[in-house]
Amino acid sequence: MNWIVLIVAGLFESGFAFCLGKMRGEAGLTYYLWGTGFVFCLAVSMLLLTKAVQTLPIGTAYPVWTGIGAVGTVVLGILFFHEPVTVARLFFTTTLIVSIVGLKMV
Repeated sequence: MNWIVLIVAGLFESGFAFCLGKMRGEAGLTYYLWGTGFVFCLAVSMLLLTKAVQTLPIGTAYPVWTGIGAVGTVVLGILFFHEPVTVARLFFTTTLIVSIVGLKMV
């Protein structure tokens, strides 16, 4: 069950990075709404991470959490912020995914 909690925490990490990206170039109410989303996702992500590390080793949970967040942020950047899709970017994102799965298996 705590692996599921950790995965959801990683998704919320991608969420706060997404909100941060949406805040760029915004002003007024829109800026503050995205800022509220950022704070909400950040708080949920941290709370779920602290819940997951109660039973999972921190040396495994933290890298998995950051890896899920990083991969999710790359995907969101490509889909919503029109960031470039290059062979190198896809290769290193794939190696990150393989590393996350490896940590889970060890």
